[in-house]
Amino acid sequence: MDKLPSRFSTPSLERRKFIENSLKSAGALALLGLHASFTNHTGLPVKKSLTVQEIMDLILKEGNLSVLKDTVDTLKSGKADQIVTGIITTMFPTIPVIEQAVKQNANFIIAHEPSFYNHSDNPDWVKNNSVLKEKQALLEKHKIAVWRFHDYCHALKPDAISYGVAKKANWLPYYKTGQVMLTIPKLSLQQLVQHLKSSLGISHVRTIGDPAQSCERIALLPGAWGGQRQVSVAESENPDVLIVGESPEWETVEYIRDARAFGKKISLIVLGHAVSEEPGMEWVAEWLQPKLTDIKVTHLASGDPFTWI
Repeated sequence: MDKLPSRFSTPSLERRKFIENSLKSAGALALLGLHASFTNHTGLPVKKSLTVQEIMDLILKEGNLSVLKDTVDTLKSGKADQIVTGIITTMFPTIPVIEQAVKQNANFIIAHEPSFYNHSDNPDWVKNNSVLKEKQALLEKHKIAVWRFHDYCHALKPDAISYGVAKKANWLPYYKTGQVMLTIPKLSLQQLVQHLKSSLGISHVRTIGDPAQSCERIALLPGAWGGQRQVSVAESENPDVLIVGESPEWETVEYIRDARAFGKKISLIVLGHAVSEEPGMEWVAEWLQPKLTDIKVTHLASGDPFTWI
């Protein structure tokens, strides 16, 4: 038989070389701990899908956080093994926040505060709660997972909430991790109120004090610290002004009123719970996004629940 022309033998040789090179490449990938399935026919990287649990684990790892056995930071809806299509950070997972998440194709909400109107999110806190059941049904309909990020959020160093507030108020030069006291350039109480309203985007606040009082040493306590802790800070630190999210009116408020009646130069600014901690969850989104390049992280403010008339 005549010998085949070289043009017929060349492909076999090239094919053998291709197979050998492919095997070598696969071996290199194995040594690097990579998988060939991470590329598609275009040669471009394939986006890696992550579950709710994997993202929660990533947050704990990146935040150097130890797993807490006794915590309210649990899944309130959805499943840990569901694939995440997008992430929303917020203060409260309100109905408008849930609806906006659906529009953005985001099925994982990370909320700082409760979903179901009590600290532990106990659905039987009020028996046969029709609003709670309707909210659960809405979350189930759209397969949205809600994870509360409260205890872990405050365990971050720095505390994500106080850091976020200080950042948005342009007070980071005066902020120290783990401390509630800040010494800022002198402002009158009136000027301080205006600064907080404009920088934090708050329309109304409540105050006790002389608008002309000079304020320099401030105690920054966003959220709901409780009357005992608020008064303890006031006693131990002697600030010019106590800035809180919300305050029991029969506790801290009356303490401040009596303190001023005795001649103490101390004032109180009540920002509102949701709006006082919102900058912290906004910062959480900024912190998390670079760690999840294939998943969009968006902050949606739950906003001030009150209308002032």
